[in-house]
Amino acid sequence: MMVDRNLILENETVLLRPMSRQDFPFLQLLSSDPNMWIYFTHDLSKAEEFESWAAGHFSGERLQFTVIEKSSGKIAGATAFGNFSPRDQRLEIGWTWLGKEFQGTGINPAMKKLMLDHCFGTLKLKRVEIKTDVLNIPARKALQHIGAVEEGVLRSHTLLTHGRRRDTIYYSFLEGEWNWEKMR
Repeated sequence: MMVDRNLILENETVLLRPMSRQDFPFLQLLSSDPNMWIYFTHDLSKAEEFESWAAGHFSGERLQFTVIEKSSGKIAGATAFGNFSPRDQRLEIGWTWLGKEFQGTGINPAMKKLMLDHCFGTLKLKRVEIKTDVLNIPARKALQHIGAVEEGVLRSHTLLTHGRRRDTIYYSFLEGEWNWEKMR
């Protein structure tokens, strides 16, 4: 299983394309509110942390997409494929965030649909993982809404932006479980 580093995914709502340095000014503008980053490992409102976060894409650690809202043509945020395990036929969807004006607009489920369709339809994966902060109730509700299965909590798993240790909750989809029509 190899994920094409030039992969573009799109539907009627969103376009996902590999992040480029030309996107940085737009993404940094969207990420400028420090209050957005309480559940995240990087505070993207700080230039040095934005660069550290972006480095994961450019080093090949993950495939970070720039999310574009098709109706306006505006950059809305970012999401990624990462933690690839070809032997195990699994990967993680994550590193996802949207600017405040794009939250709650349907962009998140539209991009998750694209990504999951690609994972199971094209890549023929057996498992897709998604994780979040156990305290991030909006993200957890959104994952449950699209049919992700809650698996469990890893205690004191990850250091967050303001020194808090996150309890990380894992969700997944297994081959044969993903069915967008059943989730609607």
